[in-house]
Amino acid sequence: MKKQIISVLSLFCIQVNTSLASDAVEVDWFRYDTPPAQYKVPADTFLNPVLPGYYPDPSITRKGDDYYLVNSSFSYTPGLPVFHSNNLTDWELIGYALDRASQASFKGLGISRGLFAPTLRYYNGVFYLINTAVDSGGNFILTATDPAGPWSEPVWLPDVGGIDPDIFFDDDGKAYIAHNDAPPGEPLYSGHRAIWLWEFDLNSMTVIAGSRKLLINGGVDISQKPVWIEGPHIYKKNGWYYLTCAEGGTGPQHSQVVFRTRSLSEPFVAYKGNPILTQRDLPLPRPDAVDAAGHADFIQGPDGRWWSVFLGTRPYLNDWYNTGRETFLLPMDWQDDWPTILAQGKPIPVSLPKPYPNITSKQTEFYSWRDDFTQPVLDLRWQGLRSFNRDWASIEKGNLKLRPQDTPLTSKDEVTYLGVHQSAPEYTVEASVRVPQTSGVSGGIAAFQSEDYHYYFGVKHTDTGTVFFVERTVKGKTQEVAHYTLPYQLTEAVTLRVRGDKGVMYFDFYGQQGWTSMLESTGDSPTPAMDATWLSTNKAGGFVGTTLGLHTRKE
Repeated sequence: MKKQIISVLSLFCIQVNTSLASDAVEVDWFRYDTPPAQYKVPADTFLNPVLPGYYPDPSITRKGDDYYLVNSSFSYTPGLPVFHSNNLTDWELIGYALDRASQASFKGLGISRGLFAPTLRYYNGVFYLINTAVDSGGNFILTATDPAGPWSEPVWLPDVGGIDPDIFFDDDGKAYIAHNDAPPGEPLYSGHRAIWLWEFDLNSMTVIAGSRKLLINGGVDISQKPVWIEGPHIYKKNGWYYLTCAEGGTGPQHSQVVFRTRSLSEPFVAYKGNPILTQRDLPLPRPDAVDAAGHADFIQGPDGRWWSVFLGTRPYLNDWYNTGRETFLLPMDWQDDWPTILAQGKPIPVSLPKPYPNITSKQTEFYSWRDDFTQPVLDLRWQGLRSFNRDWASIEKGNLKLRPQDTPLTSKDEVTYLGVHQSAPEYTVEASVRVPQTSGVSGGIAAFQSEDYHYYFGVKHTDTGTVFFVERTVKGKTQEVAHYTLPYQLTEAVTLRVRGDKGVMYFDFYGQQGWTSMLESTGDSPTPAMDATWLSTNKAGGFVGTTLGLHTRKE
């Protein structure tokens, strides 16, 4: 696998000998930390979420003793992150299924368009990943023999409309695609959707003409006007076909429901105990709250036990959360040949005994991570916006160099930005940044929720001094909210720091006087505490969480 990972990295590697223009901003190091009390648990215990930060819509498959999981990524690039685990709780990021420009283009898209909910399956020696590129091509399939990559070019499925496609392989060798799409006839109410099924030819990689069939119209009980039936997955167990779907929308009313049938030619019947997972009946706020649970996928371990991965959120106030929708894990039970995840009214536990405590697996450092740029290629953690191009970045002599472009973070074109996922409501991000002495360039740390909602903490030089500033973009309008000028030009690198504490943020820089706080000057009196709730999905809208990273631009 190691050789394969290196091959994938080479597709978007940054060569040591690449020289950028003299206006490049240099970054000596970057550090992300969460207070240890937030994520330290006993060795035989795991912490939910198992993929903290913006990793939604999980889909999981197994090959032998190896588990693989993929998430939505929307317009971030590279896209469709692929994780590996041997124990279901410790996950290592091993690559991306979409890692080159020939596979997709997200130019001009909002950050919450692009790659929606994928399905990952292993069958007869091949990994299949089926997905939707919203506003950028529609539904497609990728294949690989190693999930670390490389993945194939997309096979587009023009006949399969809607979103959230699933691929299912039956015992007789037949394959099927289920997906969300418009209901038959005119929608009866807002949010009325349906689940459809196609038979799929694996040899030609096309759906079989005339095989389209309606599986679910509306949801569990159409008389109750259920909304947004989506995220279908089909399984087979003990002669039953099971169809599980998300229902209620991806917000606080989110839930997971299940249906079954003895034959795909017969109707699916809803479980009387639906939903099998939801948190919508629990009050907010509450301690260790997990909300908006749903969009589940099931997996059976080698020992016969069943597990479910699903998305949820961790609101810090009401239903505000900056970390996006995250991946959680719970054990499953079977009652009278029906799958169940969690009894209604029961809160999702944030810590549980490890399912396989004696099995070790590599773990991506979600909560504490530092990059000193000692390798000739970018670490897999870094993602950009919309474009697969990285010719504006290089690693030279242990420094990351970022060439500024004219495009600010509000642009939907190519932007000089590299970010990592915010993994907890409390965090500290620091970076050592060196901005060229020539005026007209800024560089620093950005907290990015979308092109319309973000913060930028930058430093730039003028003819008479060095300027530190904080910009806040809300509803697409940018305002400078803090400003600090040194009456001389700094010639050395400066350390910038961004601290988050649920609904507030702090911006500081380190100089001759130690740490200096940036004070917001837009209110009645200067204050270092700035409003971080603008970075919550509740306020900003869309489907992503906040990323924290490096930005540079021409002024």
